[in-house]
Order: sequence, then structure tokens, then C-alpha cells
Amino acid sequence: MVTLGAEIRGRTLHPGDEGFEEACSGWLLTVEHHPAAVVVAADAEDVAAAVRFAGRAGLPVAVQSTGHGTSVPADGAVFIATGQLRELSVDPGAGTARIGAGLRWDDVLAAAAEHGLAPLCGSSGRVGVMGFLTGGGLPLAGRTYGFAADRVRSLDIVTADGRLRTVSPAREPDLFWAVRGGKSNFGVVVAAEIELLPLRTIYGGELSFPVRDSRTAAHVLGTYLAWTKEQPDEMSSSVSLLRFPDAPQLPEEFRGRSFVQVRVVYVGEEERGARLVEPLRALGPDKDTCGALPYAQITEIFQDPKNPVRVHLRGALLHELDEEAVRELVSFIDPSAPGGPFPGIELRHLGGALNRPPARPHAVSTQDAAFHLWLRMPAPAEQADTVREVADAALERLRRWDTGAMLPGFLFDPDSAPERVRRAYTETDYRRLAALKATYDPDHLFRINHTIPPSSDDDRDRS
Repeated sequence: MVTLGAEIRGRTLHPGDEGFEEACSGWLLTVEHHPAAVVVAADAEDVAAAVRFAGRAGLPVAVQSTGHGTSVPADGAVFIATGQLRELSVDPGAGTARIGAGLRWDDVLAAAAEHGLAPLCGSSGRVGVMGFLTGGGLPLAGRTYGFAADRVRSLDIVTADGRLRTVSPAREPDLFWAVRGGKSNFGVVVAAEIELLPLRTIYGGELSFPVRDSRTAAHVLGTYLAWTKEQPDEMSSSVSLLRFPDAPQLPEEFRGRSFVQVRVVYVGEEERGARLVEPLRALGPDKDTCGALPYAQITEIFQDPKNPVRVHLRGALLHELDEEAVRELVSFIDPSAPGGPFPGIELRHLGGALNRPPARPHAVSTQDAAFHLWLRMPAPAEQADTVREVADAALERLRRWDTGAMLPGFLFDPDSAPERVRRAYTETDYRRLAALKATYDPDHLFRINHTIPPSSDDDRDRS
């Protein structure tokens, strides 16, 4: 049995202990953990003690707040649960917030809104802040403001030597660069200081189009893709193609039906936002929720699931999409096609600030892609292999538009293998990350993640 409880102010749990399974469970149920021990950290020193113990014992370290970004089972690891690290303070004068690793975006949204400020968050308020930031963070207003990692001013991180470091552009800038994009490969981030935006409201919502036939779906999708080419950086958007099974557990309005759903977030005056959206409204959506809303409610646009789910997730970065791409994408939700576990497909429009170099460089890049592709498929345990095969087939059908790159915050299941992780970075950035890994974690303690192995001297010589 792994014993380190005397050093811990929080809780140390072992297999069989009450609360053990709950502590190492997370939002994504398709990945199950069987760690050697769970440390429910009460503070940063607990994290440091757990890391030092793991190093002495030769055990890997896993870290989790909400489990939204889980990709690798933490089997045999020292599993650090950071959900109790809930530090939160807002400095309205400086326009910043200090946030602990146990917070979710809902917490930060509410605190910032009291001062007319807003964090760059994604589509779910239930996602943990630190995994989002260290994965780069693809915000709903990303075309306007860039990645969430752009707004990080400093990070408190426990590295493999058990030291708590504060890193920033002025203090250990190489490590500061690497963690924003390298996620948990370099240590356990316990707190961050981020910039907030002076935003009280945005214009946004969803336009939903039921698909009666493939021609209707192609018209909506094609119109959306043409519309994106005319949009200013203040307009961020996505389109989803969904095909629901005829299953009794689903609401009747969705059962056995297909939809194209467009979601928009415009940072600017309501009147101009409405004018920009008008070409999409002219298509006659059955549902239209677009309007002015408080920024604190921005995540309600997507209505992501709040409870744990068993889904298969895959991502890719795509070039611009042509008419042939439209036909291929629509075929996935064509009502006349044979039934099956078709993926829910989302395309997030990139460009704007997302494709420009950030003021504080980091290891995240769209690599000049036009869209981010996101596949989400229900994955019951008994159908896991079938679902993976369907997802692989879907990605293969879209290969001609695939840039070959990915975003580091969207690496799940097979995409967490080292040879695929490399695709999430430019070659120059990957070599730099691997070299920094060798400096800060030469024994590869942090490998329960989308792992970046430390490079050897030979590797660096060849590069």
C-alpha cells in the first residue's frame, strides 16, 4: 500500500477506502482510473508532498480537477485531485483574477461579472479552469481575443522536483511558455493569475434547422461556410451536424431526427450583431435564441452536458471547406442514409486573433487552420470498439480537408499517443517542449496525459 498520509493536510485514499472511487472519477466516464493512491489536496504544499513522494517511489503522477480532459487511465499512479484548491479573488482595478486549480468557469464567470468583467471561457461552465488554460483554451469569443492561454499572466506550478514555482514572462519564461499548451507534462498547476475583459454583455445564441433531406442540410451548411468568410473578428461561431437515434430515452422533439445548429457569439453592439446574423435567419430556423445576453450566461448558448457522460471524443484541424466537403459532412446526418452510431460533428470557425501570434507566446497554435473539427459520440462500454471504428471512418472520409494538425486541448483516446500528440504542435515547438521536458521532468514523472517524452541529447542533436 502507498502510504504518505502523514505529510498530507487533506486526505490520502487507497483502493477500498470510502470515497476512493468518487475521488478519482470525473466527467468523462470512458476513462477509468485505478491509481495506487489518491491525494485530495488541501493546498499547494499537499501537491508538492505528493509529487515528492511519487518521485521517491518511482510512481507516475496524475492530476485531475473535473475530469473533462481525461485521456489516459491513471493506473498505478499517485493521483492528485485538485478540486479543493478553490482560491478566487478579482482585482477590478487591474482587471485580473487569481484562480485556484479546483475552480470551474462558472465560479470565475460569476465573480468577474460582479465587477463588469469576464474571463475567456469555453462552451461549458463546468470545465475546470486549469486544464482549459494549460491546454490553450479555445474560447467562445476566440476570434476576437485569441486563446485563453493568451490572457495568462502567471502560473503557480509544482514541478517534478517537488518545488512550487511561480512562472511568468519574467520568471522562468521557458517553463511559462511550455505549460500553456503542454498541459500537465511539466507539473501540477495549482493557481494562476489571468487577465479579465471589460465585457458585460455579448450578442449570441443558437439557430437550429431541422434536416428534412440532404439538400436542405447542404444549403444551410454551405450558406454558413460562405457567411463565415464575410465575418469580422468580433464574430465567433460554430456549426453542428447532429443525427439522433430513434431512442425512447430521448425527448420526442429529437428522436430519430437530424439537425444543423449554428451558434454565434458577437462582441459588439446588439444592432450590428443582429444585422450580421440576418443571412442565417433568412434560412428560416425552427429555433432562434440569438439576442443580447449577459456575458456570465455565455455558456448557456451551447448547453453542454453538466453531468458525467460516456462519450468518444476526437478532434482535428481542417482547411477551408468546399462543396465536396459539404456533401461529405451532410452525408453523416442524411435522414435517407442507413441508421447507425453517426457522430455529432461540430466545426468551430477559427481565424482572427486565434491565427495571430499572441502577445505572450505559448505552445498553442491553429497552424493556420480554418476550422476545428470536433466529433462527439455516445460510447456505451459494450459498444466502445464499434464507436471508435465509426469515428476513425468519419475522420478518414474527411482526410482530404485535414491539415494533419490538432489542438493540444482536444487530444483524447488514440490521439493521446506520443506520435499523435506531436501533431498538436509545430515541429519547432514540439522539439522545444521535448527539450524542456528533459530539463524539468527528466524521469518522465508526469506521463499520465497526452505525453511529451523528454528528448535525449541525441534527439536534440538530430533536430
